[in-house]
Amino acid sequence: MEPTSIRVAVTHGLSLHVLEWSHDGVPLLFVHGFGNEAHVWDDLAPEVAPYYRTLAVDLRGHGASDRDPEARYDYDVHVADLEALTEALGIDRLVLVGHSLGGRISMRFAGRHPERVAGLVIIDSAPELDARGTVRIQLDVQRSGEAASDSAGPSFASEAEYRALLARQYPAADSAALQRLARHGLRARADGRFEPRLDPAWFRGRQRASEAEMRERERRLTAELWAALARVPCPTLVIRGAASDVVSADVAERMAEEVLAHGRLVVVPRAGHSVMIDNPEACREALTTFALGEG
Repeated sequence: MEPTSIRVAVTHGLSLHVLEWSHDGVPLLFVHGFGNEAHVWDDLAPEVAPYYRTLAVDLRGHGASDRDPEARYDYDVHVADLEALTEALGIDRLVLVGHSLGGRISMRFAGRHPERVAGLVIIDSAPELDARGTVRIQLDVQRSGEAASDSAGPSFASEAEYRALLARQYPAADSAALQRLARHGLRARADGRFEPRLDPAWFRGRQRASEAEMRERERRLTAELWAALARVPCPTLVIRGAASDVVSADVAERMAEEVLAHGRLVVVPRAGHSVMIDNPEACREALTTFALGEG
């Protein structure tokens, strides 16, 4: 099942790229994590498309969505984009499925608009993140830039060169997933090389902030996200990779068993942080069981 591509005007005069697999039923919107894009859901979306109006968005600065010339990439801006996106598409109530960064954006949206969220799926994301994983991701991003940088920024001579880098970052991914990540994660430059679709300006605000400022931002965000989850009345599925170094077992259990009104936790075996890439079959089973009301 191939999705159609649409563009939707959102805040600040920008537009977002959206994939749509089906047009009927309750809307279900996939929201990807940092550095990914909408095609990361290609293994999951067709499974729910017969039952939901199924869409996936490229966040601003990612994929084929517009880059923000003023580098406005904080959580409030992403939530405002989802508000504008759903309004433009005529979506009043929906199911949100978010991974990593997308999970935190979805939590914040759900806490702000609890009456609009019919269901919530949080994939390896949480109000509190394990420092082991956040440091690893920062190092991966740094290595990606250092591996092949020139005056115009990180670039690669070919898709195969980028795919080799992805294979080190996603060691459990199969060849088809790596090919898809590479194909949709790059764009051609005028000089014949290829650059990641992620806007390099994403990092500017973080580079200017001190370590103390970043810790304070994360402290405030953590408190806001726990409060947001406590306001979510809908059925919520928390999916954690069994080998995740980003979301700890204790935090995932607290989310599902203590804070969420109707939370359920599924731990996916043979998966780290990128659950839907590491073990797509088990992730699909968890999502479809929840989405079809069978669990």
